[in-house]
Amino acid sequence: MQRTWSKSGSEATGGVYGPAAASEPPDTVPVVAGALHDPVDHVLTTTRAVRRRLDLDRPVDPALVRECLTVALQAPTGGNNQGWHFVVVTDSSTRSAIADVFRRGAVAYAERRDKPSPPRRRRTEAERAARHRVMASAGYLFEHLHRVPVLVIPCLEGRAEAGTLVDQATAFGSILPAVWSFMLAARARGLGTSWTTVHLEAEVETAALLGIPWETVTQVALVPVAHTVGVDFKPAARRPLDEVVHWDRW
Repeated sequence: MQRTWSKSGSEATGGVYGPAAASEPPDTVPVVAGALHDPVDHVLTTTRAVRRRLDLDRPVDPALVRECLTVALQAPTGGNNQGWHFVVVTDSSTRSAIADVFRRGAVAYAERRDKPSPPRRRRTEAERAARHRVMASAGYLFEHLHRVPVLVIPCLEGRAEAGTLVDQATAFGSILPAVWSFMLAARARGLGTSWTTVHLEAEVETAALLGIPWETVTQVALVPVAHTVGVDFKPAARRPLDEVVHWDRW
């Protein structure tokens, strides 16, 4: 399927196409709704975690998934080792079994008392409302994961939890950019995704279901993939840039 950017910024054949590129340098492009000048910025700023708006009844062409994975393999990887693997699950009975593991993992994670606490800060009313919406949509995915037509489990050769902080950072830094590239490519093709990890509470059980050699391969996420109901996603509200950027020192 050929896709081209239209001069008017319209959408074409199932994908998401933003405005035509402007003449100013990319680092001057304002990343705010309605002011994006570059189609790359459009995809980068409108790739949302999609849960409620996954089309659970529409099949996903395996060729689309392969396209997205081909893009993902161009991501950077430590030492160019390319120790990544992607388990793509479409069989309905296997998806149901993984969804059961996911739900048990979510419950186990919620009940754990040794989870690291996020740093405390005062949240605005809008942030609290957004948090409520996120939790509600996560609950929706919890209930409907078995109906999502494609589940992708990215994996990394070796056990990533072993070693020092620099070892772990190198390991995860060698797979996470590829997964994000996959999610961006999916967005550009009219597919929705979200990053989930709670099934890792039962990683060994998932490995047994899928034949993943747990002792030598680490699962890093579970990414639901489906066509979206509509493609009108927008940039999300975020903290002001000056609250999180530190020039020259903290």
